[in-house]
Amino acid sequence: MSDAVLLTVAAVGAELTREQQPNLPISPEDLARDARACEDSGASIYHLHVRDDEGRPTMDVARFREALDAIRSASNLIVQFTSGGDVGDTADERIAPLELRPDMATLTTGTVNFADAVFFNPPWLIQAFYERMRSLGIVPEFEIFDSGMIANALIVAGEEPDHHLHLDLVLGVPGAMPAWEDSIDFLTNKLPEGATWSATGIGRSHLLVTRQALERGGHVRTGFEDVRYFARGELATSNAQLIARVAGMAAEAGRRVASPDEARAILGLTGSSGTLTP
Repeated sequence: MSDAVLLTVAAVGAELTREQQPNLPISPEDLARDARACEDSGASIYHLHVRDDEGRPTMDVARFREALDAIRSASNLIVQFTSGGDVGDTADERIAPLELRPDMATLTTGTVNFADAVFFNPPWLIQAFYERMRSLGIVPEFEIFDSGMIANALIVAGEEPDHHLHLDLVLGVPGAMPAWEDSIDFLTNKLPEGATWSATGIGRSHLLVTRQALERGGHVRTGFEDVRYFARGELATSNAQLIARVAGMAAEAGRRVASPDEARAILGLTGSSGTLTP
């Protein structure tokens, strides 16, 4: 088990509002400050959704460009775009920001119930998104909401993928796989040798999943997209506060947080442009 742990901050998401979490970063300036603070607290990857001027989720390419420039100007973090967006976004809207060539992008490999909505990811869309990412030199992070999505990810990547395999296990979304005590063990036992994985638990399951990931050699995602409370009835003051908590838990588990450049080496990235290593 590697002692290095990659910390991903899922800073914004598509569902949370400023009314629910007043500290939600929205503007490019907000994102720049947030990225800098998160890197200082131990983050290595910034998972990015963006909002419009009214705070509504959008897949507008210009907004992603502004956010990407702001984050890169303020930090050395790996920038990982969402390709999921909001559950109501069309495939064309979801894929459009990839033209900006972020370091990484998430790719959900199956359709799943998402609270009272359906997150629609049929096979043709998964394949099209994957091929587009690879044509642009983007390394996908396969976003796993249920066990069948691991099989789908391995199918789309093929037996000899030309990139490092990294998966993120998202547990506790209503309608998807719960954060059962044995969920992580079950899922990680299905991963091929050499693949890396991170995990996050939504809401109340967050600390349980974080502890299990750290104990089992995995990496961790945290941030407002997944958890808005720091303690019962106490809203988190920032994404950096959530990152710092996980960094402290990692130290207690005998693990150290990876710098962004170390994370690039682990994930098969090089430099700040996200280009593949030879």
